[in-house]
Amino acid sequence: MFHVKLHGHDAMARGADEKLVSRRIKLPKRVVEKPLRQVTRRLVMALFVLCLTVLIVWLDRDGYHDNANDQVDLLDCVYYATVTLSTTGYGDIVPYSDSARLVNILLITPLRVLFLIILVGTTLEVLTERTREEWRLNRWRNTLRDHTVVVGFGTKGRSALQTLLATGLSKEQVVIVDPSAKVIDMANAEGLTGVVGDATRSDVLLRAELQKARQVVIATQRDDTAVLVTLTARQLNRGAKIVAAVREEENAPLLRQSGADAVITSASAAGRLLGLSVLSPSAGTVMEDLIQQGSGLDLIERPVNRSEVGKSVRDTDDLVVSVLRGHRLLAYDDAHASPLQLTDRLITIVRASPRSSPPQTLGPAE
Repeated sequence: MFHVKLHGHDAMARGADEKLVSRRIKLPKRVVEKPLRQVTRRLVMALFVLCLTVLIVWLDRDGYHDNANDQVDLLDCVYYATVTLSTTGYGDIVPYSDSARLVNILLITPLRVLFLIILVGTTLEVLTERTREEWRLNRWRNTLRDHTVVVGFGTKGRSALQTLLATGLSKEQVVIVDPSAKVIDMANAEGLTGVVGDATRSDVLLRAELQKARQVVIATQRDDTAVLVTLTARQLNRGAKIVAAVREEENAPLLRQSGADAVITSASAAGRLLGLSVLSPSAGTVMEDLIQQGSGLDLIERPVNRSEVGKSVRDTDDLVVSVLRGHRLLAYDDAHASPLQLTDRLITIVRASPRSSPPQTLGPAE
């Protein structure tokens, strides 16, 4: 039975909530001060400026004139400082001595400017933050090249990304695409850039700069979504390596026809690993170790060294599993696998080393 539906209504059938998700880019957040602490700090600074102004006026109170009673007491000093700093200026209390006027010019005027800066600090900070974020976004777009786009940040997407990161891939070279804003927020918390939106839409993938990506990992929850994402991604980028996961094995050929370079059937792969573990728990443990990059044994793909050219597969230092020659994958015991050629690539089993960076790794079969 064919399970994939390629109808235009498919995206509409995902519910109103997904339609309302804003399709935007979220860069990893920098550590900033909490809003309550920011407000408290500004209030303390404003009160300090006010108290300092009151003290200055009080010390030179004889140089001020009050139109009401010709005397300036502490309350009048507080009143004058308040209306002066707020630029209200009723004019009922004025400095008339030379010293008071000089103090207003040299001290109270700068304090008034500082007080206004503190009052509008929140607005200025918002504008500055917006400008900074816009600059970061433009810089990110201009410098991003040959990156990895992960569509779907569920269990499969996370596992695939963990494998890539274990081989030395930088988080700055990863973009997550997911329709859930909460998932993208979690990715941001881990230092990853995220794009909120439906990856079947070309404008969402363009926000992820997929047209400049080197590789794309498609780990969506549904097979029909995976097909649509693969078609869109291949249309935007003809040269990128696309690896997709499907639940049903019968949908794998359609993924390949849609442009996927490799298709992993998650349900079948898990079932095979379960069956192997029943027959031999130790063999299942070894297989689990092989697909978990960065610990124990790793399954990697590397080019043939010049010193290995002309040798037999069994004469190499590594444990060779297969030989990739052009588009042919030859088993280690295939008669055509030996002697090795310079253009060959070897699938080998090696001891895992921390932060190793082989030319290419085989991701988890999930």
